[in-house]
Amino acid sequence: MTGARPGVTGSGPWPGLDVLEAQTVVVGDLVDVPSEVAGLPFTVTLAERGPWSDRVGRTSSLLAELPTELGPHGWKLADRPSRDLARAHAYLREDVDALAVAAHGWDGPLVVPVLGPLTLAASLYLARGDKVVSDAGAVRELAASLAAGFAEHLATIRRSVPGAQPTVLLHEPLLAQVMAGVLPSFSGYSALRSVPGPVAAERIREVAAGIRSVEGARVVVHGGTAWTSLGAIRAAGVDGFALAVPALDERSWEKVAEAVEGGLAFWPELAPQASSQCAGPDVVGQADTLTRPWRSVGLPMTSLRDVVLVAGPVAGSSPDDARGVLAGLVRAARIVAERAEA
Repeated sequence: MTGARPGVTGSGPWPGLDVLEAQTVVVGDLVDVPSEVAGLPFTVTLAERGPWSDRVGRTSSLLAELPTELGPHGWKLADRPSRDLARAHAYLREDVDALAVAAHGWDGPLVVPVLGPLTLAASLYLARGDKVVSDAGAVRELAASLAAGFAEHLATIRRSVPGAQPTVLLHEPLLAQVMAGVLPSFSGYSALRSVPGPVAAERIREVAAGIRSVEGARVVVHGGTAWTSLGAIRAAGVDGFALAVPALDERSWEKVAEAVEGGLAFWPELAPQASSQCAGPDVVGQADTLTRPWRSVGLPMTSLRDVVLVAGPVAGSSPDDARGVLAGLVRAARIVAERAEA
């Protein structure tokens, strides 16, 4: 996926209100990386513009023939297209136009981060009722709508940036909780119904099939902090998986090793570098959080060439700080590349 070089990308959220400026920075900084590292530019999400542009609003705006609107408690399914949905669509068009300018002439990988079907179902409300995840039929309908909507969105991106090789990063931070049935209902007095692992895998597989209907598109699922999401991710037949490395213990790393040995690409999300006034940013320490457990579970160091390091969410920070996080991750990727060759 990265041409046998460790890659670097982001998870989507970015600080600021100017999407053209943000997208230009991200593309520029990830195209101009050292030769031993592969930069994977990503489409940005500017949540500071309001709920029409956060992850839930953005992904809701991609649903095909399934309108949504803002309710008192957040986004919900609606009987007809709303003004809120029109505003979300306007931001989406603005973002694609900004990408076309920022990535003009780009010929290479492009990461498109969006929410996956189970996390979206656990975030959206029914038109009349609790979260979508409480209704098995509604979850099925939501996944089918996402599959069609993502395919249309990727086709639009490919027309805007013809050389783009898209990988959709499906964020599923609530996947493990959805399967465990531990998310609280709206009242808080009970838990929402669990979605069995095989069913969750089928919903993700359906969305992945829609994405792959666009020639060359790939799918990576980010399971958040929970290794227990890996079973469903592997069963969904996607191209890769992502997890937040700081949350992984020894048992978790064993499951990561099984998935990597089973042929899935690994996109580890690393915490920002620790820093001190005396020593400055701890680039080596950041790389160690990946390479030490990688070695300890017996994975070959040469296969580190295939990982893609993911910067965690940087929304809420300053644009300069966000750029610093990406730059630091590039430096860490160079160390990972050296260790892959040792």
